[in-house]
Amino acid sequence: PIVFGTDDATLATVKGAIEAVVAMSGHRMAETDPELGANLMLFFFRDWDELLAVPDLDRLVEGEFSAHWEKTLEFLEILRHHWPLLLESEGEVDPATRRNALLNAQTEAWRANPPDQPVIAAGSTGSIPATARMLAVIAGLPRGRVVLPGLDQALDARGWAAARHDETHPQYGLAGLLATIGIDRDDIRPWAGCATAPGARETLMAEMMRPAETTDAWRQLDGLPPQGLDGLTRIDCATSAVEAGVIAARMRECLEQPDRTAALVTPDRTLARRVAQELGRWGIDIDDSAGLPLATTPPASFIRLLGETAALDLAPVSLLALLKHPLSAAGMDRADFRRLIRSLEVAVLRGPRPAPGIAGLRAALVGRLSEARDGEKGRLGRAGEALDRLDAILTPFHDLMTRPDAPLAELIDGQLQVAEALAADGSSSGDSLLWQGEEGEMLSRFFSDLRDAADYIGDLSPREYPAFLNALLVGQAVRPAYGKHPRLFIWGPLEARLQHADLMILGSLNEGGWPLEAQTDPWMSRPMRQKFGLPLPERRIGMSAHDFTQVFAARQVLLTRAEKVDGQPMVPSRWLSRLDVILEKLSLGARLQESRPWARWHEALGRASGRPAPMPAPRPPVEARPRRLSVTRIEASRKDVGA
Repeated sequence: PIVFGTDDATLATVKGAIEAVVAMSGHRMAETDPELGANLMLFFFRDWDELLAVPDLDRLVEGEFSAHWEKTLEFLEILRHHWPLLLESEGEVDPATRRNALLNAQTEAWRANPPDQPVIAAGSTGSIPATARMLAVIAGLPRGRVVLPGLDQALDARGWAAARHDETHPQYGLAGLLATIGIDRDDIRPWAGCATAPGARETLMAEMMRPAETTDAWRQLDGLPPQGLDGLTRIDCATSAVEAGVIAARMRECLEQPDRTAALVTPDRTLARRVAQELGRWGIDIDDSAGLPLATTPPASFIRLLGETAALDLAPVSLLALLKHPLSAAGMDRADFRRLIRSLEVAVLRGPRPAPGIAGLRAALVGRLSEARDGEKGRLGRAGEALDRLDAILTPFHDLMTRPDAPLAELIDGQLQVAEALAADGSSSGDSLLWQGEEGEMLSRFFSDLRDAADYIGDLSPREYPAFLNALLVGQAVRPAYGKHPRLFIWGPLEARLQHADLMILGSLNEGGWPLEAQTDPWMSRPMRQKFGLPLPERRIGMSAHDFTQVFAARQVLLTRAEKVDGQPMVPSRWLSRLDVILEKLSLGARLQESRPWARWHEALGRASGRPAPMPAPRPPVEARPRRLSVTRIEASRKDVGA
């Protein structure tokens, strides 16, 4: 497969979906071409022009790589010849091609007829070639202005020249943009109201991010402005759980001062969710710019469980997970339905697995009735009532899932009808429960769009439908429109470029977390990528470094990391290691450490004061205690307490 996308986030989402579908279907590349091995072959391009930029594509790789590249070219022929013909027949173009055409057209229009009105381009690093060409034209307009985000004017000339060729450096993109525009860094004027010379923090940041080939300059480093460490602190935590608790406590402290704001900036979604949960201790509902994954919300998990249960022929584990979901009621009062399901669980769903479907559950119940004592028949009767209700609701969709294939539209309609019926309780319709709130509205729009596209997809194996649905839910997020705390925020690095808070917290500063690891391309070597016009894997590290420096330059900054994540020792981020080297050289490391024991306070926060509560020791009255216990029923009695 060859995939195009407008940005890295889109490509990551598409890649996850493709891998999930392939893993679900069980297909392997080896089934179609044994010489390619068992790996899935994926090519990701951010731009159509990237594929066609090399004129001699057939002679791009020579020597020992030729045989492997010939196999790759067979796939590329689809895009080089057949795909353009298909687009032409449909009268359409790729989105990236259309975007570049619009940018190029506007660029040529401004070059031919420069406008008299002001034209301002702000916040772009020109990572897309068409955008860089437009910025070059805007910079030359009579009233044109290009506002560069985070240009480093404190780095010396030797370091700046090296940054132009170091893709991991935060200034790599801006250095390339200035070369495209044809302007020297010294000719750029600071924004009105900003300092005319780099500040103390910018000077420290320039040294910390110095290109690797010029780090010998640290040997002659005599000193830095001491104000560069003002407002900058660091906390190293034992585990990621402690890190989340410390960040939450530090953010909560900000609320003690009127109008003070705080923001956590991190690419680590696990840390972001943990911090949000920790803040719930104080009743704080924080705004997370990434939102909540739609697949994990109650209505989406309910519908996913329904599909998996039907695909597994009502297997006990998946069936119980579905029936014990908070949305399940089957037209009854929810408390009564829970008691009914507990009776069904004890009677049928424990022990040997029943035969598939409702018929298998009924057969298991009949077997239990034939062996039951008089005192157990009442509970078994309630289990039969539960099966009657489930038979009426689940059987139509289960029968549909047992077919060899079915139209996707029919699968969607059948699943949603059963979901609404199962979610209905005695006082309201399932429609109002399943689709309520922002989560329900987002899920409703998702299925509406999927239903519109179902006719184009056609038939699908019902057994693969749950995995197909899970793959499509990847990347879908729910973002509340309002109701979150107005002074506390969780931002990703992209959102942090456009906003700021009084306290900026940079979390999860470990290698592999921030920055992410540079993934090795199994199909294209570094020389091949360079000849092909693709950026090296380290380019993403440079973009992350640029995001990091934008936040690092804030007035109040807290740096945090966990020494262990999920029990695994972690290596500090390369940027923290560089900062440690500089501060150690200047004997300033102690100034960076937080003076207050936030980790110890977090640990004490969960402890109750006073004497510990006694262990539970139920003592029923003597007349209620059993007179006789069967040895063979002891284990079952321990499991069935309260059933």
